[in-house]
Amino acid sequence: MYMIHTSVSSQRRSWPLWRTILIFLGVVAILGLTIGLLIHFLAVEKTYYYQGDFHIFGFTYNDNCEKAISQASTDLSKDIETKMSDAFQNSSVYKEYINSQVIKLLPDSNGSSAHLQLTFKFPPAKKNSMKTKIKAILHQMLKDNMASWNAVPTSIKLTEISTYNAEMLTNNCCGRRLTNSIPVGNRIVNGENALVGAWPWQASMQWKGQHHCGASLISSRWLLSAAHCFARKNNSEDWTVNFGTVVNKPYMTQKVQNIIVHENFSSPGIHDDIALVQLSEEVSFTKYVRKICLPEAKMKLSANDSVVVTGWGTLYMNGPLPVILQQAFLKIIDNRVCNAPYALSGLVTDTMLCAGFMSGEADACQNDSGGPLAYPNSRNIWHLVGIVSAGEGCGKKNKPGVYTRVTAYRDWITSKTGL
Repeated sequence: MYMIHTSVSSQRRSWPLWRTILIFLGVVAILGLTIGLLIHFLAVEKTYYYQGDFHIFGFTYNDNCEKAISQASTDLSKDIETKMSDAFQNSSVYKEYINSQVIKLLPDSNGSSAHLQLTFKFPPAKKNSMKTKIKAILHQMLKDNMASWNAVPTSIKLTEISTYNAEMLTNNCCGRRLTNSIPVGNRIVNGENALVGAWPWQASMQWKGQHHCGASLISSRWLLSAAHCFARKNNSEDWTVNFGTVVNKPYMTQKVQNIIVHENFSSPGIHDDIALVQLSEEVSFTKYVRKICLPEAKMKLSANDSVVVTGWGTLYMNGPLPVILQQAFLKIIDNRVCNAPYALSGLVTDTMLCAGFMSGEADACQNDSGGPLAYPNSRNIWHLVGIVSAGEGCGKKNKPGVYTRVTAYRDWITSKTGL
């Protein structure tokens, strides 16, 4: 018997060149992506936010940043901010330093605690070393100012916080803006646009769905505006309030519950041209919607002090309404100058402010009425010093704008709102 053995021969298949090239290119791509991501996360700069806290021994301060504060608290906060800025700008991290501010001064055991917010920008690879350096600089700053502040250097704490939490630190504060950068030379008449979030207390008073006047948010429930805005239009159900920079695409819209016009206002006059608007619901503060500080009754402004007026009023007399919020830098003008025969001929009283330029230039205009005239204090915290009230034309020579002086009505505002 013959056995036939069948041999099976195995042949090696050749590896196609194109497949080798594809694999090679894939590996190169993955390596490139990995290296790119490493470079991005380790070398590209990122913004970091920190919350700092330290103890002040023996002195009690109570500034929760939600309203205008005592001069002593203002002076201390300003001094801390100045020394803190100087310390970082003269340090090894001056290139990474962006800004810093005092958020609150609150009473605690045996004194007070200061709460800070600090912002830096650097590559993630430097994260650990930067925090160590920042804390050391703060510690040295406190040591250098122990005598003047009664600060306790060993009490310093530094915590990294998210962008959201950084914004939340100041959301409930009055007069704090999202950004401190303002384009130069803007005006309402023939104007340019305000930055998004630049004036978060500005509101548009909408009558039957159309912009009619401006207003300023002074608490989660109350706004200040001009009384003449509501002459023959005092039904609260006809009004809504828009917040945001773009008037017809609001960030937030609220209904109106009540309108309180000053009892002594008489249309078409301009005396006691002030009104309060109560919202149906409380506003939730965000980086785009915040309140402005009310000034203390004793706050004084001087001629040539810089102020800002904002609004969606016409770009020139009888001109079109802008879609984006406009802003103008003005100067306080002494009432005596405004009341000269060649100017406003005695129109301006002690309960009014005069602001603008005798040469004309920037000015409020139609439908800006009720909007804010805002003044920044030494810490760049903004106060509502005036309400757009009256004017002869817009931006005319020797005819500056007339504003209701808010300090003259602090008692009236408190009597109606408790603020």
